[in-house]
Amino acid sequence: MGHVQDRWWTVRDGQREKTAQYGKGMRYKVRFIGPDGRERSKTFPDRQKKKADDFLHEMENDKNKGTYLDPDAGKITFRDYAEKHWIDARTFDESTREGVEFRLKLHVYPYFGDTELRLIQPSTIQAWDRKLQQKGLAETYRRSIFANVSAIFTAAIDDERLRKNPCNGKSVIKPRGEYPKIVPWEEGRVHAVRAALGERYRVGVNLGAGCGLRQGEVFGFSPDDVDESEEVIHVLRQIKIVRGKMVFGPPKHGKSRDVPLAASVAAAIKVHTEKFKPLPVTLPWGTPDGKLVTVPLLIYTRESKQLYRHSFNHHVWKPALEAAGVESPGRAHGFHALRHFYASSLLEAGVSIRALAEYLGHGDPAFTLRVYTHLMPASHERTRVAVDKVFVRQGS
Repeated sequence: MGHVQDRWWTVRDGQREKTAQYGKGMRYKVRFIGPDGRERSKTFPDRQKKKADDFLHEMENDKNKGTYLDPDAGKITFRDYAEKHWIDARTFDESTREGVEFRLKLHVYPYFGDTELRLIQPSTIQAWDRKLQQKGLAETYRRSIFANVSAIFTAAIDDERLRKNPCNGKSVIKPRGEYPKIVPWEEGRVHAVRAALGERYRVGVNLGAGCGLRQGEVFGFSPDDVDESEEVIHVLRQIKIVRGKMVFGPPKHGKSRDVPLAASVAAAIKVHTEKFKPLPVTLPWGTPDGKLVTVPLLIYTRESKQLYRHSFNHHVWKPALEAAGVESPGRAHGFHALRHFYASSLLEAGVSIRALAEYLGHGDPAFTLRVYTHLMPASHERTRVAVDKVFVRQGS
């Protein structure tokens, strides 16, 4: 059993005597044996004997119930725990890891990065999110940051450093960040932008609007990925930027996928390869120091280099939007707009959400539903027709 030591007084020969520490520092020292057999201690100031007794009682009860938590375990700072224990243990791909590290350094560490885990309260979290809101951060972006922070506290609980996640406090209002409703491009705009692009880049519109590929997947696409016998394309890789360097990597979520190949897209690829011979490009796989991989790319620059996202968007995509009459070419009119056009076209044709999610490479069909549900054709008339068919057949 543990005990509470009064460091200011001792008993000698039946008499209480002041110790050399009398009146100095903390008075009460709780001493107890942890589940691992090691002695633990915690000190309390003068006039807090009851708190010391309560703490000892709590520790002994926790040991008996198997819920003991080392009081010192939560003394590590949020930044140290996040960097040395959480991030290193995550199975992120490198670009995702880089993004998480950036968000933590920019939007979290300046607020409570140097605060011990055990001292971060729900009020701390609520005040922090309020400051991010005042900085003008979009709610969807704040939600992503909040999710990272909450995951770090959850991991700390699993590591027996904390009892509760302050992000889950009843007083904490979590940023919801509803996804903005997608307004897909009209068919005429797709054709106008394609016509405004340079000849060597136009086939990218076919892959984006006709196969739903992401920009990085278009940049990493090879004619070898076309399977004419099965009438599909194999989406196997993307080009992305990791630590400022371009690398090949698997598609988002690390999953390759097959997408139906329309005859018009196949024809566009064939015409393009007849004019622009595929260019073998060698890049590391996954990380800048990864294994070198050579892929014959379908689209590349005039200088016979792989496409660089920022340069393409500024020097090729944006001028094409302006030439096509797209006003205020912002985020909503990025290359991703082609992907939204693809999704809206498939939904209008009656393709299921599950199939669309598979073609888009979404990890969860529920995400696809959240983003595109408002584009699904109205079901009222379909329902009426279906019911009428049943009862008309029965003569009712």
